Amino acid sequence: MDLQRAWLGRGPLAWLLWPVSLIFGALAALRRWLFRIGVLRTERVDVPVLVVGNVIAGGSGKTPVVIALVRHLRAQGLEVGVISRGYGRKTRDCREVLPGADPRDVGDEAALTHQLTGVPVFVAARRIEAARALLQRHPQTRLIVSDDGLQHLALARDIELCVFDDRGIGNRWLLPAGPLREHWPRRCDLVLHTGARPAFAEGFRSQRTLADHALRSDGSRVSLAELAGKPVVALAAIAKPEGFFAMLRARGIQPERCIPLPDHFDFEDWRRPPGGHFLLCTEKDAVKLWHVAPEALAVPLVFTPEPAFFAALDAKLSSLDGHQAA
Repeated sequence: MDLQRAWLGRGPLAWLLWPVSLIFGALAALRRWLFRIGVLRTERVDVPVLVVGNVIAGGSGKTPVVIALVRHLRAQGLEVGVISRGYGRKTRDCREVLPGADPRDVGDEAALTHQLTGVPVFVAARRIEAARALLQRHPQTRLIVSDDGLQHLALARDIELCVFDDRGIGNRWLLPAGPLREHWPRRCDLVLHTGARPAFAEGFRSQRTLADHALRSDGSRVSLAELAGKPVVALAAIAKPEGFFAMLRARGIQPERCIPLPDHFDFEDWRRPPGGHFLLCTEKDAVKLWHVAPEALAVPLVFTPEPAFFAALDAKLSSLDGHQAA
């Protein structure tokens, strides 16, 4: 995409949009000021809130971070819930993500988070509504993790985690001349890089690899080694689909065709490519794709932040008033 490429440097298109970015920045600053003086209200819930977000437009790997955080905290015995806007869903109400929920009603990322963690997940246009509904339905919850929402100032937060991929902060300009939703650096509790080559030194690193197996829609597994040399078609409807294709090749899978699709693509009217190929996709795609192509194989992503990140997170949580370690 031309705009995405323009955001990596300060070329003619970026300069053309730069005056508009000044207006964007002024409006964003005005909004933050209105929250500070109380004209716009920031509301708090009764448990700590950890926001996982970013300052750069486009996917930077927030949902795998949320899933890794929840698994880490659950392993410590902490009751955790997740809230989300449910990006891409066709509904607008506040609702709980229940087992078997249609991803088109709750959002593919929210459905995947509930599927992989089993914790309560609520979606709503206003995250404060999702948080309150979650606590009403699951009062044992001791921590809420918000998937995205760094700029959603209506919800008070206790810890902010900012996620970056290999793009870093691009050309350092605000939208639409650059990729930034707000200026960087900004105050933030934790910074985590999800890419293989972090664009700047600050923050913690992580690793992203594929599992050594793919999943059928019934939950059974197929070894990736068995698929090496077989006729394979790969598809990905994620922010950077080529990353998935590259990871498949690194595991010895050589797709005869790669199909990149828009992030959060709705597979409702999608038709499988002809031919007797194995169809590989991401787990995020599978929550929708299995409705129309149940024979597709989903390859799980293994996302592993460095141990120092979890140590820093635990220290932040321990410092919060009212935080209860299990």
